[in-house]
Amino acid sequence: MSKEYKRYLITSALPYANGPVHIGHLAGVYVPSDIYTRYLRLKGYDVISVCGSDEHGVPITIKARKEGITPQQVVDRYHEIIEKSFRRLGMSFDIYSRTSSPTHRVTASEFFRKLYDEGKFIEQTSMQYYDEEAQTFLADRYIVGTCPHCQNEKAYGDQCEKCGSTLSPDELLNPKSAVSGAVPVKRETKHWYLPLDKYEGFLREWILEGHKEWKSNVYGQCKSWLDLGLQPRAVSRDLDWGIPVPVEGADGKVLYVWFDAPIGYISATKDLTPDWEKYWKSEDTKMVHFIGKDNIVFHCIVFPSMLKAHGGYILPENVPANEFLNLEGDKISTSQNWAVWLHEYLDEFPGKEDVLRYVLCANAPETKDNDFTWKDFQARNNSELVAVLGNFVNRALVLTKKYYDGIVPERGTLTDYDEATIEEIEKIKASLERNIELYHFREALKDAMNFARIGNKYLADTEPWKVVKTDPERVKTILNIALQITANTAIAIEPFMPFSAEKMLKMLAVEKFGWEQMGSMELIEAGHAIGEAQLLFEKIEDDVIQAQLDKLAASRQAKLVAEAAKSVKEQKEEVSFDDFQRMDIRVSTILEAEKVAKTKKLLKLTIDTGIDKRTIVSGIAEYYTPEQLVGRQVLVLANLAPREIKGIESRGMILMAEDALGRLVLLSPEDKTMAGAMVG
Repeated sequence: MSKEYKRYLITSALPYANGPVHIGHLAGVYVPSDIYTRYLRLKGYDVISVCGSDEHGVPITIKARKEGITPQQVVDRYHEIIEKSFRRLGMSFDIYSRTSSPTHRVTASEFFRKLYDEGKFIEQTSMQYYDEEAQTFLADRYIVGTCPHCQNEKAYGDQCEKCGSTLSPDELLNPKSAVSGAVPVKRETKHWYLPLDKYEGFLREWILEGHKEWKSNVYGQCKSWLDLGLQPRAVSRDLDWGIPVPVEGADGKVLYVWFDAPIGYISATKDLTPDWEKYWKSEDTKMVHFIGKDNIVFHCIVFPSMLKAHGGYILPENVPANEFLNLEGDKISTSQNWAVWLHEYLDEFPGKEDVLRYVLCANAPETKDNDFTWKDFQARNNSELVAVLGNFVNRALVLTKKYYDGIVPERGTLTDYDEATIEEIEKIKASLERNIELYHFREALKDAMNFARIGNKYLADTEPWKVVKTDPERVKTILNIALQITANTAIAIEPFMPFSAEKMLKMLAVEKFGWEQMGSMELIEAGHAIGEAQLLFEKIEDDVIQAQLDKLAASRQAKLVAEAAKSVKEQKEEVSFDDFQRMDIRVSTILEAEKVAKTKKLLKLTIDTGIDKRTIVSGIAEYYTPEQLVGRQVLVLANLAPREIKGIESRGMILMAEDALGRLVLLSPEDKTMAGAMVG
């Protein structure tokens, strides 16, 4: 028998404030969190949902340094973008806080100090890289050097982004400081560590024995960590951005962001309510962490160990982490701008908040990585939201307006088909509830949409637009039932598509229903006047989708060009002016062009050099068609010794440049020039 709870505390992973939120974050964490929270509220439970910006750590200092601004300016910018985006998407957090708040600083400091005073930490000294010019210890990301695996000269102290290898600063060849460029030295530094190994027994019992119902991906990752054996983990680091370690003699040291960030849930709750302790310290509170899979270890192993060490706090009852969402077949990459950013989506698709919420839930990476494609987004909108949900609601309301002037008709005698339909409606609730409470939100969404599917089928089978001609009394019953199904649909979809649910209630001219009313066929009284019908969703055309695909392609192209530009070839050895003068470079006109048989790259060109007409074989067929070349002026090295290529004598060479992506580009005079004009 499941435990009964008096209240619920829902936490959503704190987005890191060095960039906006993208669809991967939404699918993994925030849409599921909001679905669950809205469901609990509809059921009338005491529930609070907390979130906020994670604003400390090295990546923020790196971004600030690159942009020439302060870390505070970085987090202020992105906190505002993220908070506004969440609000526009309908995220129903009770508070969206930030870890730079005064309350958080005090809360995190007090948390650390309690564990410190009780001897829960161990102190260790180690040798770490130090920049003598900048006079600062270097975080792993502030050390660059040559990767020992692929020889990439721009690898970081924690990772090589070229080959993907995980590194430590000691593995780098020729390490340098990313701050000053100086060669760093090793210096002794002291830090405090949480001995996770001491909590292994507790974690094994609590997770492996006590929470076998957790999702397999979460349970499996926890088991893997525990089986490998836990090690002490540093809770402080040398950095000037963050919450200072509240211990005498800890100058220049801050709380490590992994220790600091989860305490943000507690400080956010403190800012929300003076009764915060009953949500964090009462055994009759159910706490649920919504996170992505990259945060499983922190929320299932590290944070519970912190809470256990502190004492007095409850532990999460569930941590329903999702897997990763890919984009158009590739991993989402913020550095390559390979992402769909929430704030941009909201600007480019006004009024379509629920479309995104729907698609991300329907395609959620609940058990394995999944893929978002714009074509699937379009298909789900057009064939499911427009053709099923929108179509049903519109037909039910429009027909009521047409036949009964918008007044809900009386329900008469029910047919066997009516009763079978009503029975189907009544059955949905149990399945919908079960799936939400098991965090199976994709299946729950199918349940919610089944109201509209049943409604659509009911109208299609009963054909009130035909029956009205022969049996108008029967139509009253049909439309009464259709409107009751519509009202039920509004309740069911609210956790998933709150904007659409609100529109439906407005169209029905009724107040919001409670969850307990779902399944009832008496939600709207006969004689009630409904409002004006509106289209819930609209078809998304191909050109809109193509624009998004083009946008992604442009992002990828720009990144490739930028990366290629970093590896410009070094200058060749010097030549004399006399050497250059020996080259006869002439403006020439291409008269004819054709592909060379049995080759992919070669074109046979007839060239007017001004001094003669000659044949040149050139490897540009991958970049130019013969039709594009005829009549074009190019630069030709005319006095190059002839050579035979595929049985054709080639006299001279067309001059080309190789761009950053390896494309060959013809060099041409800016203005039309007489063939034979010399370059030099």
